[in-house]
Amino acid sequence: MKSTILAALGLLALTGAAQAQGADPSGTYLSETGETRVRIAKCGQAYCGTIVSVQGDAKDAANPDPNLRGRSLVGVRMISNIQPSGDGFTGQLYNYKDGRTYTGKMSFQGKSMQLSGCVLGGLICRSQTWAKLK
Repeated sequence: MKSTILAALGLLALTGAAQAQGADPSGTYLSETGETRVRIAKCGQAYCGTIVSVQGDAKDAANPDPNLRGRSLVGVRMISNIQPSGDGFTGQLYNYKDGRTYTGKMSFQGKSMQLSGCVLGGLICRSQTWAKLK
């Protein structure tokens, strides 16, 4: 009886992990403000998100590298190393408005992506919900 319960719990744990790892976040997403579109696709063993369009000033003006401040934001990898983690994904999120890269978490529900990024070991965090486009 004990072994049956343990086996069932183990199977449930494996099923949950497989579902999280089997989820495919690929697609194009519109930022919460509506000004940025990012395409998430497979990049090697992980996923990454590349900016495909931006409204307004489309230069990477806040980049910490002065040599990159004049480049177009279109084509910039905004989200990198997206990997399954628990019931969602983790990765690195580049905020072109302040030039910083944050450790981030992503979860996907229906046609939306919940993003949250933190700095200072999680002391300062911000979340947004992005809509998946067709």
